[in-house]
Amino acid sequence: MASYKGVKGIISYDAMETIRNTNEWLGATARAMGSYPAFALIPHPAFKLMSAWGRVTERSFSRMVIKPDWEIPPIVSEDGQDHIVYVEPVLKRDFGDLVHFRVARRPPLPRKVLLVAPMSGHYATLLRTTVTSLLPDCDVYVTDWHNARDIPVSAGKFDIEDYTQYLVDFIRHLGPDTNVIAVCQPAPLALAATAVLAEEEPQAQPRSLILIGGPIDPDAAATEVTDFGNRMTMGELDFMLIQQVGFKYRGAGRMVYPGLAQLTSFIAMNADTHARAFLNQVFAEARGEASEGDKHNTFYDEYLAVMDMTAEFYLSTVERIFKTREIARNSFTVNGKPVDLTKITSVAVMTVEGANDDISAPGQCVAALELCSGVPDSRKQQHLEPGAGHYGIFAGKSWRLNIRPLVLDFIDEQISSPTKPAKRRRGGPSPVDCGRSISSDEDGKIAV
Repeated sequence: MASYKGVKGIISYDAMETIRNTNEWLGATARAMGSYPAFALIPHPAFKLMSAWGRVTERSFSRMVIKPDWEIPPIVSEDGQDHIVYVEPVLKRDFGDLVHFRVARRPPLPRKVLLVAPMSGHYATLLRTTVTSLLPDCDVYVTDWHNARDIPVSAGKFDIEDYTQYLVDFIRHLGPDTNVIAVCQPAPLALAATAVLAEEEPQAQPRSLILIGGPIDPDAAATEVTDFGNRMTMGELDFMLIQQVGFKYRGAGRMVYPGLAQLTSFIAMNADTHARAFLNQVFAEARGEASEGDKHNTFYDEYLAVMDMTAEFYLSTVERIFKTREIARNSFTVNGKPVDLTKITSVAVMTVEGANDDISAPGQCVAALELCSGVPDSRKQQHLEPGAGHYGIFAGKSWRLNIRPLVLDFIDEQISSPTKPAKRRRGGPSPVDCGRSISSDEDGKIAV
């Protein structure tokens, strides 16, 4: 059975890549044929539509295997000068780097922020708008995870315990004045990493921990994601989803949950929405109304760029975070050593949830505050954003207008005095107590 599965995995992985490559070639062919100069003499819209369909199809399938650039715009200072932003790796590891967004000719700011990006099918560039919104006020770092298909088998495994240890190393490197912001999937592991430091190296703990839309306790509020995890057995997930990287990539032979398979499931959940968006873009191209940086291209350049995750990371996440709820039950272990969340006593903790979040529903993330029983209530804060979906709470309009000011205020409170709250910013509501779809709207939802 093992040998059969290995052969099946290679064939399946390469078959998906073949289908993607073929569609990209068909798009390029249609674009070239439809743009043939002689056809300009024939006043028929079919040739324009053929060329437009080819452009949209070629671009859609080609960007599935391309990691997007960060493309962070210059930061404008108070004196009106533009400061270029350089993306610089600070710590390099096999499965992910700690990256710093260095703003040229600007001294370090007191707010040091580590953005913990999800490893769930999309690259860390999913947080591009989050980074851009924080850079004028913060010194920003991010966890930049690597595509598993490009990591040789000789680099070993990478599961949620390894992920947690990476976070411990990153936070320790940045120092105790770091404010950690974990977005969605890594929220439970960021909480665990903080607990590891609290017990092993208290002086290296971060100053504050902000958890945004994360599944701390998946059973607190059921969603389609949690229902899927409970409905499928681990054996079924292993057999149906896990494949072996084909011979085209450096990680040949590594068992992964392929990015193309993840993307297929993302799109299938809202097939009608994506089909309409594709057709609308074809007609926009044919009319000459589409552009390189229009709303459709900006969104789908990021959404269609997917990465493989290691099989052991995906399976251990499903089993230990969603099925056995090790974080929610405070029974998580790293390298055989228990991680006690009650050991966190000096780190300020804030949770952010979206009222319309159908991936990490309200109640899942705020459970962290009860688990951190050693943290004084005066250093805990929670916010429920009305009308916000999953994507909106970290990158959309709700983030920019309401949540970001609250997060900066929370960070400022820890810098000034942990026991004396800082004055609230105007323009954002006060925190509210609170108990895989996709949209091109800014406050839509994206699977992370």
